Amino acid sequence: MRYVFVYGLLSGLVIMAVLIAGLSLVPVGDGVVHTVWFGYLVMLVALTFVFVAVKRYRDVERGGVIRFARALLIGLATSGVAALAYVAIWEVYLAATGYAFMGEYVDEMLRQSEAAGVTGSALAAQRAEWEAFVAQYNSNPLLRVMFTFIEIAPAGLLVSLVSAALLRNPKFLPARIRNAETTAMT
Repeated sequence: MRYVFVYGLLSGLVIMAVLIAGLSLVPVGDGVVHTVWFGYLVMLVALTFVFVAVKRYRDVERGGVIRFARALLIGLATSGVAALAYVAIWEVYLAATGYAFMGEYVDEMLRQSEAAGVTGSALAAQRAEWEAFVAQYNSNPLLRVMFTFIEIAPAGLLVSLVSAALLRNPKFLPARIRNAETTAMT
């Protein structure tokens, strides 16, 4: 379980460090930092710690051999810890910024709709729908936590499946055996 917690927390912290830095340093609507694709790319890169956790567990605890199911469970547990860290840090960030993120995000979405030619009653309907969502998002922590967790869950599942599929083969990145002879040489 040590690998699950260490690598899961590292993954969650990396995700949030990059995303909070981007949110803090780049105004909403400027640059690639505020796109969904950038967020998922950061998640996938940070979730490589899931792969590392499964590999370390396979190599250190299991002698270089692991079955798919066990590797998948280690990967999912590590992803779960990363997701919980992501949710917790996001909640802290929102509280520290007065829950302003979603309002700013919706304002940008409405500006984009206007730029695309949406006007009049259609724009007013979008605005009303988005404002209702913002009010619900900011006032309901359970809903907010659920949305935040669901953001990272698919990426964690994907990385866990790929890690388990690759690392079940002991010939894929085989464990390095360190004995007294090789230790003395280094």
